[in-house]
Amino acid sequence: MKRSTAAALIAGLATICLLGGHAALAAASPDVVGTDSGKVQGTAAGDVLSFKGIPFAAPPVGDLRWRPPAAATHWDSIRQATAYGHDCMQKPMPGDLAPIGVEPGEDCLFLNVWRPAAAATAKLPVMVWIHGGGFVNGGSSPAVYDGSQFARQGIVLVSFNYRLGRFGFFAHPALSQKNPSGPLANYGLMDQIAALQWVKRNISAFGGDTRNVTVFGESAGGISVHVLATAPAAKGLFQKAIVESGGGRGLVTGRRHLRTQEAGEQPSAEAVGLAFAKSVGIEGEDAAALAALRQLPAEKIVSGLNLATMFGSATFAGPVIDGQIVVDEPEALYRAGKAAHIKLMIGANNFDIGFFKGHTVDELVAPFGAAATQQVLKTYDPDNTGKVSAIGMRMGTDQTMIEPARFVAKTLSSQGRSVYEYRFSYVADTMRQKYPGAMHATEIPFVFDTLHARDGDKVTPQDEKVAQLANGYWVAFAKSGNPNGQGRPKWPAYNASHDELLEFTVGGDAVAEPDPWKARLDLTETRSDQSASVKPAGGK
Repeated sequence: MKRSTAAALIAGLATICLLGGHAALAAASPDVVGTDSGKVQGTAAGDVLSFKGIPFAAPPVGDLRWRPPAAATHWDSIRQATAYGHDCMQKPMPGDLAPIGVEPGEDCLFLNVWRPAAAATAKLPVMVWIHGGGFVNGGSSPAVYDGSQFARQGIVLVSFNYRLGRFGFFAHPALSQKNPSGPLANYGLMDQIAALQWVKRNISAFGGDTRNVTVFGESAGGISVHVLATAPAAKGLFQKAIVESGGGRGLVTGRRHLRTQEAGEQPSAEAVGLAFAKSVGIEGEDAAALAALRQLPAEKIVSGLNLATMFGSATFAGPVIDGQIVVDEPEALYRAGKAAHIKLMIGANNFDIGFFKGHTVDELVAPFGAAATQQVLKTYDPDNTGKVSAIGMRMGTDQTMIEPARFVAKTLSSQGRSVYEYRFSYVADTMRQKYPGAMHATEIPFVFDTLHARDGDKVTPQDEKVAQLANGYWVAFAKSGNPNGQGRPKWPAYNASHDELLEFTVGGDAVAEPDPWKARLDLTETRSDQSASVKPAGGK
């Protein structure tokens, strides 16, 4: 990154840091903590203290809509931090496995902290959770994201909201004219960086160690972790990372630049912004157009956008390559050795989400090349069923989530990084009749050990065993950068020559083994590498 660009980015986020430092921990009561915006009072529940709904930035409303996050307003009295703030504005997705628990709203830049109630003799490891939802849905309030079990294991757990949909990812020529040096478009990702900056300034007051921070996220949250690991603006804000079903090659809505459109790319973010403005009756590229956009009711900006409608939308851009926050797609930056020097845990589920193009078997197979046709058919349709949807889903899962995870593990381990790869194949007993494998996001309540929040009294002893295993590995990695210990099956660091991962098996065990899907992932890798070799580069 050029020095001038970095300076512009820092200036764009600088208002978050103006107050600097943090207030001292209030001695009178352990549930009162001082932050750099004022004191907050949390809630004690047995052996856990929680603090919810803490503003980490100013409400991004009115003239602050589509601006980098600004500093939260200081308060003088003790602020009650006993309930979640609004999750960010959205149209909730019916059937979401992690439904939000509060009313969404545009004033939504809040975070939450869980910590052990007992005073610690040393600063505790910090984990920062980034929720998923395709960058259009989700929030920090779902019950399965409760951080209590992490706190019981000696972790300070932080979760937060970030702007979604067209509030979080939007470009328009009028915005570029107003702020030509940027940063632009990726406002939701700027919120994530602002939350991590808040953690750096404040988490020691909650007992957390600013030198031992692990960022982890799932789906869009996992993609965000990849972005943060390769973003100069996030450098030094965390030391370890965990990616759950976050891919690792491209961005969720395809390769897209801020202002330009190269061959084979999605339309520019500015073109998408103009299309949205036109859809709500706003023409032009001047200040008047921007003022009219900022005056739109929040519901008008959502306009039905959610996970069911986002793909193929001509009026939603998603994360874009802007040259400052998102310098390039993760794949290119990982290959170039431009990721932060962090320890990484990464993986996906065995029946994870996937996207594919093709209406016939021939169309599905064609991208692999004619020479590989028979091998591809034997691998993805061994019973010669000819079922396009089943073959396509297997291919799509590999291409979207599973092979990209291995790609990142292989690439970073070859650069001397410490990487651990997993595959989650366990299905809760209550879901075995419904799902053929571990679907997208179904590992989350095991990782958080919050199965009862989802399944109530239907949780079985076997389910609880797997939750304790998963939570234990995640906690150990956050504490030391090594997930092993306390009698759990040994999880070897990834090495391409052995291609070993840890599988949370259908039977409920954790088994380290050479990847049984190596042959099919090798096919996908060859296809992906060929695609990468012709991918356009550059542009903003």
